[in-house]
Amino acid sequence: MRVRIFLLIVILGFISCGKDKPATTSSEPAKVVNVPTFNVDSAYYFVQKQVDFGPRIPNTTAHKNAGDFLIAQFKTYGAVVKVQEFTATTFDNKRVNLRNIIASFNPEKKKRILLAAHWDTRPFSDKDKEKPNATFDGANDGASGAGVLLEIARNLRQQPTDAGIDIILFDGEDWGEKHGMEQPPLPANLKAWWCLGSQHWSNNKHIPNYSAYYGILLDMVGGKGSRFAFESYSLEYAPSIVDKVWKTAAKLGYSNTFVNVKDGGILDDHVFVNLNAKIPMIDIVSFDEGGSFGDFHHTQKDNMSIISKETLSVVGQTVLQVIYYE
Repeated sequence: MRVRIFLLIVILGFISCGKDKPATTSSEPAKVVNVPTFNVDSAYYFVQKQVDFGPRIPNTTAHKNAGDFLIAQFKTYGAVVKVQEFTATTFDNKRVNLRNIIASFNPEKKKRILLAAHWDTRPFSDKDKEKPNATFDGANDGASGAGVLLEIARNLRQQPTDAGIDIILFDGEDWGEKHGMEQPPLPANLKAWWCLGSQHWSNNKHIPNYSAYYGILLDMVGGKGSRFAFESYSLEYAPSIVDKVWKTAAKLGYSNTFVNVKDGGILDDHVFVNLNAKIPMIDIVSFDEGGSFGDFHHTQKDNMSIISKETLSVVGQTVLQVIYYE
């Protein structure tokens, strides 16, 4: 999970709210759908499984093994899986081998919904006062979003949706510059040192001219006491999707978690999906009451002890409700 940004960054430019696709109105009766119940024990297992591999830092054995596991799980659930392999250079001049993992359900469907998260772990706990250079688990920042999406994939196998669903696990999201340092000069092919996987995919889609009706990004969606506020770029790019998701959460009784509060903008994978791929995507990402990511962020505290089954369930059930009603 990368840095907070409260103003639209100049290097990314501005993007119009007009790119969001408005909801249509109809006189037909309200759609009734049997939405699966999100199995939080299964999702929690998927988070734990990723953590058990060790920190999923690019160019490590743990990263390779975790990626192989994610690919195999999606295939087990009947998805058409494509793996987008590429190399990138990080801010500290490391050359890393990365994999974006794309799992498609109902690939024949023209109407498509895009769900995404990142699966890599930041290589150092640079906000940790005692161990700023040590590796850490990345249970919430990385494993939680992928864990929720794996459980959603399991449901998609058992009960297909009317719309086609594409799940992308972006790699190389979290190797941005260290906390407190100035951004090093960028090469011509990058607009940020963060979000390497989404930058690559949004400029090199797995299917030429691929598009989706909208997208939902999950980031840090498993922490105890999580609070999901309106993220500013999401409101800029896809206000009707923000409205759809937060109203769905409210109907499910989750208003204390999906709060009607506007917070700052975050340079996250959804920015590049919006900017480069032209797909309106929102970010479900946790803020604490002070508007920060919490004291676990990029520290040794980001381990399984902070993962809440209740939070995983709230996010997973909300997303299931949204996509099954498409």
